[in-house]
Parts: sequence; structure tokens; C-alpha cells
Amino acid sequence: MVRLLIVLLISSTRLVFAQMPAPVGPVPSAAQWAWHQMELTAFIHFTTNTFTDKEWGFGDEDPSIFNPKSADPGQWAAALKEAGFKMMILTTKHHDGFCLWPSKYTEHSVKNSPYKGGKGDIVKEARDAAITYGLKFGIYLSPWDRNHAAYGTPAYLDYYRSQLKELFTLYGPITEMWFDGANGGDGYYGGAREVRQIERAKYYEWPVTLDLVKKMEPSVLFFSDAGPHIRWVGNEKGRVSETNWNTLTPDTLYAGQSGIEDLLGTGSKDGSQWIPAECDFSIRPGWFYHTAEDNKVKSGQELFERYLTSVGRGSNMLLNVPPDRRGLFHENDLQSLKEFSEILKKEFAYNYALKATASSAQNRKNDPGSAPNHFLDGSLDTYWATDDNTSQGSIQIELVKPEQIKYIVLQEHIRLGQRIESFTVEVMQGDQWKEVGRGTTIGYKRILRIEPVTVQKLRVNILDAKACPVLSEIALY
Repeated sequence: MVRLLIVLLISSTRLVFAQMPAPVGPVPSAAQWAWHQMELTAFIHFTTNTFTDKEWGFGDEDPSIFNPKSADPGQWAAALKEAGFKMMILTTKHHDGFCLWPSKYTEHSVKNSPYKGGKGDIVKEARDAAITYGLKFGIYLSPWDRNHAAYGTPAYLDYYRSQLKELFTLYGPITEMWFDGANGGDGYYGGAREVRQIERAKYYEWPVTLDLVKKMEPSVLFFSDAGPHIRWVGNEKGRVSETNWNTLTPDTLYAGQSGIEDLLGTGSKDGSQWIPAECDFSIRPGWFYHTAEDNKVKSGQELFERYLTSVGRGSNMLLNVPPDRRGLFHENDLQSLKEFSEILKKEFAYNYALKATASSAQNRKNDPGSAPNHFLDGSLDTYWATDDNTSQGSIQIELVKPEQIKYIVLQEHIRLGQRIESFTVEVMQGDQWKEVGRGTTIGYKRILRIEPVTVQKLRVNILDAKACPVLSEIALY
């Protein structure tokens, strides 16, 4: 690979060539880089299940039961924005096949419900609310459809793709398209009321479908078990493995494949593509609203703990908040979001490293652009790096005065690839260094929570890396 050479003019008669680190392995696309920076995204599960008290509708539900008389996607978007979320992904059609927009390809949709006299369009209202509150907008269109008579045949693929055309031409811009591995089983299927199984690896002909969508929305990101742009984390607990590689080789993976949960949780160190993990979980025990779960809403502290095991391990957190039968976020859910936001603001109120000084004995030679002070400047565009033949390094940070530290936040310069395999953190106590924490991968962000300790000097040791380590930021809270 040809490396970029930057020519620095040192004097009128002398030139020195500064060499940036070469990318190592796959790197994120521009759209994936923007996705990493969102960190917090939200899921909205809302359909006839909200009114039948089911999690998976059978497909024979009468559209007349869908009547959220006070539906207000603006309330959803406002609450999410206030809590720090950056994107809202709407379940436009779940497994029951009921469509939240007036699709011309089916009668099983909001157009045949009492909602706004059959003139309502939840997808449009949610998209408009997202735009109003500065949120990105995503969609989930379930590949499985327990209502459609043609499910399991080639004709259903035409139906599914036609609905994608509706969504992407009428409700863009769409940042993320989400689809999962729940495919095939018993259903209504237009009155057949039978079990239909599909060959999950081949039936949907995903390359054709994704190519169709990319032509309409070139920058869209596709989520599924194997990507191709964002992968499932392998569980619905808001937790990625402590060792979390953003790379994966997806050639033999497909949505719904069993036995790959561990691989999805860790990724692959030598994966062929950049496919980061997204940690999906619900604020309630179920994905849809159920009155019986009003007192089982996860607290703000519980959400924060999941933030640390998702965003804090280099992943993104996808939190489901289901509207109730009014079409509003329930008061208990709103309170939890508020508490979560307050905890985030409190725990990460001030970065003590911003006014600190930094030094390292392993600075990259002839590259002033990679000085150690760069990971204290609050910018992800700058970095510190070692020479190419050095896979270890130590960075010392000295604060203006002693401060109590609870969190060490590390960020790699992932636009040059994910490299770091292990690290430790030490603090100076008296005249001795004491280890207070250690970890494996870092990726976009790693939040290391330690026992609170008052220190003025701290040291981060990179023990091993795939290539010369490249760090963008170190923050102390």
C-alpha cells in the first residue's frame, strides 16, 4: 500500500518527509464513521401488537384495532433529543405485516384503521419529527410477514421490494435500514393459517434487494446479523464483549443463522470488512408496550450500566422505547430517559485531561502531526502514534492538580484501522506506579471504570497492537 508522504519545510534549504501511519486492515466508510459518532440511537416498536398485548402478531389482526388517539411522534423525538440520542429507527412493519404507512401494496395498513380517519401516516409523522428535532431517521421493515399470502414464494420478494421503494422514495433521507433473523414459521398468510419455512441463507436474495436500496439511498447503512455495514451484537441485553473488534468476515454469515452469537459479540481480529456491532435492547421487558410492564421499566442507572457495556466497549447503543396505546411514551419511560441523561451529564461533566500535559518516549519520528498532546485536544481528527516497528507505547498524563478520577476514556484513530489488543492504566501513588485497570480492544471508544482514586499523574500503557498504536483521545472524568 502506498503511504501518504507529507512534506514539511523545515528551512529554505532542508526538507524532511513526515510519514503518516498506513491504514491497517479494513477501515470505516464515511457513513460508518458518522454512525460511530452517534453512539446513542433509539428504536420505536409500534403496531397492532400495542393493542393486542402481543409481542409477535399472528398476521390476522383487524386494522381497526390500531387507534392511538393521541399519537405524537414529536413527543418521542423531543424526549430522545433531550436524552442525547442521535437517531430514531421506526418499526414500519413488524412480523404481523401491519404497515404504519398507507402502502398501496396491501390493505393491512394504517389506511384501514380509525387513526385520523384512515388518513394517518405514522412513518411520515415520525420522519418529520426526527427532522424537526435534528435526529437521523431509520427504518425496520420485517422480512417475515405473517399476513401476506405469498410469503415463502418469489412473489413475496416483489412485494417486499415494492414496499422498500415506497419507504425510500417517500420518507427519506433514511440513515439505517434494519432487518433481523426472525423468518418463517406459523402465520395467517392470507387465510392459509399454516407453517411456512424458508431457506434463510438464500430466499431473500439480499444482494439484489440491497443493491436496489443503495441506488435510491447511496449512503444508507444496512444492519443485520452479518451486516454488511452494521452487525447484531448476538444478544438483546445492551452488551458487547469486552474484546470487541469492529471487523468481521461475513461470507458465510446470514440473518437468522444460529450458533454465531459469540462471534458477533467479539467480531474477528482479522476480519475482512468493517462491520461494527450495534447493541439493541428494550427499556421494558418486551419490545412493544404492555400495561403490565409499566412498573418494570429499566431505571436510568440500569440504562447507564448498559451504556458502559455498549458505547463503553466501542459499540453503539440502540434502546427501544415503545409508545403506549395513546401513541405516547409512557410517563415511566420518560422518567427513565430523564434519569439516564442526568447520570451521563453528571458522570462525564468535566474532562480533567483537557488542561493536562502529556508526554511519551515512543513518539513517531519525523511526524509532528502525531505528538502526544493531540489526544488531549478534544479532537478526533488528531492523534498520537508510535513508529511503524513499535507495537507498544506508554503515555504519561499530568493534571494541573490532584483530582478524583472514576473513568478513563480511550479512543483509537479508527479511520486508520483498529489496532490495539491490550492496555493497562496506572496511577502514581507516592513515588510508585499502581495499576488501576486493564483492557483489551479499544476501537472507537473504550470507557474504563475504576475505583475512584485521587491522582495527579496517570499512565496508559499499550501492551500489544496489530501495528503501531494510533490514539485520538484520552479523557479523564
